[in-house]
Amino acid sequence: MLEQEESPKIVELLDASRVLETIQLLEKRIGERFPKSGLARVCSHLVAVAERLNVRVMWIRRPLLWLRLAVAIFIVGTLLLLLYTSFNLRLSHDGLSLFDFVQVLEAAINDVVLVGAALFFLLTVEMRYKRARIARSLSELRSIAHIIDMHQLTKDPEKLVFPQVYTPSSPKIELTPYLLSRYLDYCSEMLALVGKLAALYAQAIDDHQSTAAAAEIEDLTSGLSRKIWQKIMILHAAESSSQSNTLVEV
Repeated sequence: MLEQEESPKIVELLDASRVLETIQLLEKRIGERFPKSGLARVCSHLVAVAERLNVRVMWIRRPLLWLRLAVAIFIVGTLLLLLYTSFNLRLSHDGLSLFDFVQVLEAAINDVVLVGAALFFLLTVEMRYKRARIARSLSELRSIAHIIDMHQLTKDPEKLVFPQVYTPSSPKIELTPYLLSRYLDYCSEMLALVGKLAALYAQAIDDHQSTAAAAEIEDLTSGLSRKIWQKIMILHAAESSSQSNTLVEV
């Protein structure tokens, strides 16, 4: 029997332009439904962040030639200096005693360790530089996710179902059940898109720490979105119960 060749796996990556288009469309939807609202302003800010993301991702993927050249010059200069020092090392005619040999060997080992650590530092400086830029961008996305959560925090559907639970200090909901459902749904969509922006940073660089940081933001947005969907389910259940009672009365 002839062995069937395995077809190559097609890995599809997130397209930054498509994610931006989705966020821009969501901004229009929120602006049409809730004009001049705080949620609309947050979405406008998210659009600006997504527009900058494409430039940042291209910068991350592009090699920093100036940095690599500086590192290469420093490494070559250090190696040439070590070679020059080694060739010009002069020993006494009497040779080395055991004590002197141990001292020279210890100094050589220390130098090798220090030079190795310096070389590792220089060879990874580009990755750490990009990692720091990604960390700042991911921190901005984390802040946006918490701001979105703050906007939906006081939108409690139970207050529409049981208005008698209001107290003088309770936040008032001036939305109909349908508009409240749309508001919560927009918050959930924005959180999902924040997670997608974080994933774009993760796929732009092969770095475990950056990938882990992006995964933390995706977990954060997923957890916040689950809380929102619990509110939506409560609202839908209340609406279904109200419709059923209306049909029974009729």
